Amino acid sequence: QVQLVESGGGLVQAGDSLRLSCAASGRTFSTMGWFRQAPGKEREFVAAINWSGSTTYYIDSVKGRFTLSRDNAKNTLYLQMNSLKPEDTAVYYCAARNFLRHITNPIYDNWGQGTQVTVSS
Repeated sequence: QVQLVESGGGLVQAGDSLRLSCAASGRTFSTMGWFRQAPGKEREFVAAINWSGSTTYYIDSVKGRFTLSRDNAKNTLYLQMNSLKPEDTAVYYCAARNFLRHITNPIYDNWGQGTQVTVSS
């Protein structure tokens, strides 16, 4: 059974850092990514990384602040979030896929349950 389990969310102040983790089980995935959904807003595609880690994608609002990495031996994806802002407050979801699409394509077929990130001003 395929499962994605996020962890690492929490309540922090603006300027602080958090590292989210997504532990995958049941299979490995070629592409993994993070989405987020703030209250009253649609789910937003945040970042993605390919199997080797050689290719990454970030939306403009997180470039230079967020960094993706993955440990394939542990089947785990990480999102290091630095210089957090109140507008980063959202539920963050891990996503994964094996079908081939461009790294910027937001279509995924495996999802975690989400982890809350709250950034106070």
